Parts: sequence; structure tokens; C-alpha cells
Amino acid sequence: MSRNTQLPAARTRRALALLGTIALTAACSTTENPPGSVPATSAPTTATASSAPPTDSPSPSASTRVTIPTSAFVELPAELRKSPRRTTPVEEALPTLCGNEFGTGGRQVTASAAMTVTYQKAGEPSSNVPQGMIHQTIFTFDGAGASAYLDRLRTAVQACPSYDRSGSRVTVTSKVLAGVGNEALLLTRTWPEMSLNGERTGGTASSQIAVARVDSTVTVFDDEGWEGTSGNPAILDRVVRDGARAIDAWQR
Repeated sequence: MSRNTQLPAARTRRALALLGTIALTAACSTTENPPGSVPATSAPTTATASSAPPTDSPSPSASTRVTIPTSAFVELPAELRKSPRRTTPVEEALPTLCGNEFGTGGRQVTASAAMTVTYQKAGEPSSNVPQGMIHQTIFTFDGAGASAYLDRLRTAVQACPSYDRSGSRVTVTSKVLAGVGNEALLLTRTWPEMSLNGERTGGTASSQIAVARVDSTVTVFDDEGWEGTSGNPAILDRVVRDGARAIDAWQR
């Protein structure tokens, strides 16, 4: 082969080598951030359904969007049910004491939803006013988020032995609620009883909040007596126990 034939081939090889070097340099430079820039991070993947209405469809796996089904919420027996349960915004269903004690789920919350049921005394005529309402909120968590939520709540409740509401002093006591889920807490709020005219009767009124953890799920029950009257502790006790069993059945 002549020298003139070999020269173009040599130039071609040198050109290809140069192009490869340029490509390699460009590829390496794109994996580093420029001086002074914020390091790139992948966007966190969440499966949140915050304040989303519950549905009748089963919940998909935790790796996809979490859906809290209607079946996960407690339903009152017919003799206690004044009106059917209804979807409620989470921020309206959660109780407040001194502050936002029950809304501290944080980023580990993967879904939340709430429903409200209105109850009556068994055997009462339909013309009577309800006895009260129970708001139920359900949170699902990643990792140990459910246990951490209960830990934060216990600390917050200890820091709030009383608070003011509509000119009345409300006292708060708490105790462990045994035999419900993995762990449960019962809070009792007590305040001076008022008549329909807004005058103090000399007695006291009370209502309760129950919080239960079932594996990675937490449910909060807020019992409100009708128009500021006392709630019904016996009904709430039944509801929280039935509610924990409903969540357990959903998770299986």
C-alpha cells in the first residue's frame, strides 16, 4: 500500500480518538454540579391522599398511591345511627386542644381521610335531636411514623392540661386505653356546663377523644355532644374498638 493511501486512514483514526475524548469529557462533566450550585436530588415519591374522600375500592400496595376505603371507617349500628356517615375534610374532623396536637403527622403520612357520623340514644324517636357527632380521621404512615405520631401526641397532651374555649376553661386528662389496636390513648375534656341560654348551670360537661394505632395506621375519634352538651363515653368506647377492628380487617 502507498504512503498516500495510509495518510488519510491515520488522520481518520486520530479524528475518531479526539471525538471520543471530547465525548468522554462531556459525559463526566454532566455528573457534577457547577461550583456554587445546589446538589441535585431526586424528588421524593409520595403516595399521599391527604384530605381525600374515602372510596369503596381496595387499597393498592404501599409502593403506589394509598387509598383509604370506606370499609376502613367504623359504622354505627342502626339503632344508634341518627344519620349516615359522611365524608369530612381532615382539617375539620381533627380536634384541637392548646394547638395543632393531632395534625402533626409530618412527611411520613402517606394518606389521610375523615368521616363523620351523627348518633342518637338507642330507642329514641326520630323526632328527637341527635345526642352527638363522632368525627373519625385515619392516617397511614411510612416506616415508624405511626408510633412517632403517638409519641408526639402524648408529649403534646402532657403540655396542655387545660385551655380556654369560648370563655370557659377546659381541662384535659388522659389515660391508656387497653385492648385497642397496638396502642391507644383516651383523652377526656371537661368544662363548666352551660344552659341553652348560655348561663352556667353549676354542673360540668365532658367529651372524649380516642386515638388508636393499628400497625402503620392511626385513627382519631373526636366525640362532640350536640350543641355543646356532653358526649356519650359508652358509644365512643364501642366505636373506637369497632374502628380498630375495621382497620385491622382492611390491612389484612
